[in-house]
Amino acid sequence: MIAASLLLSAAFAFTMPTPVSSATPAPAVQHLPTVTLRAPHAALSVQVARTREQRERGLMNVTALAPHAGMLFVFPAEGRLSFWMKDTLIDLDMVWLREDGTVSSVAAHVPHSERTTPDDRVATREGDGAYVLELPAGEAHDDGLVEGARASGLPPPSRE
Repeated sequence: MIAASLLLSAAFAFTMPTPVSSATPAPAVQHLPTVTLRAPHAALSVQVARTREQRERGLMNVTALAPHAGMLFVFPAEGRLSFWMKDTLIDLDMVWLREDGTVSSVAAHVPHSERTTPDDRVATREGDGAYVLELPAGEAHDDGLVEGARASGLPPPSRE
């Protein structure tokens, strides 16, 4: 369903979605372990998506994120990572981080989709890294996460 890595979207400090009538029910919002990352201007409390299944579900069906909260997607190795934002109900900033925590690129204000958004109209983004951090739209810049900046407190690479 997704390019080189995953189908993404879900996170920490969120509210449950409003029911949508559909033949198939929306996947439940994930509740994953959290870590605190240090960005240049903020401490971030983020859920950690380590497995393929967790990364594929990501922030799907999350309707709100608290400030300085989000989801960190952890991969086994650095590489080109593509995200398809199906059923991501909130606008996000996406930050690609190298193994050492250096920001390689930022996709700001990635638009949300709805369960009814046709697949060919769902936002996609890609970048290079071993981690991808999703935050509320506009927060990456405010937290100092710009290309070349560094974040610390990253967990070890995923095994899958």
